[in-house]
Amino acid sequence: MGLLSFLFGNKKDKIKELQSKGAIIIDVRTKGEYSQGGIPGSKNIPLQVITSRINEIKKFNKPVITCCASGMRSGSAASILKAQGIEAINGGGWLSLSKKL
Repeated sequence: MGLLSFLFGNKKDKIKELQSKGAIIIDVRTKGEYSQGGIPGSKNIPLQVITSRINEIKKFNKPVITCCASGMRSGSAASILKAQGIEAINGGGWLSLSKKL
């Protein structure tokens, strides 16, 4: 595990670093899923529409922490955002992420 932390860094540390830069949390679950619960203050931008909202996300001018139910969709979203020049990290499942904040 030490080698993995060395190679990939500690996700919790990276999340804290982005938080110190004023990161926004984008929950990429569907509107219906998000209405069942989410991280207070997070923004719901479903994965299906994230590409069409890149300019809006860029206007926040802040790093992004993505989350979803399990970490799969948020991983895709973080990759899309990074490809567009936005500093982003996959925060994983929203329940797990909420415990790291």
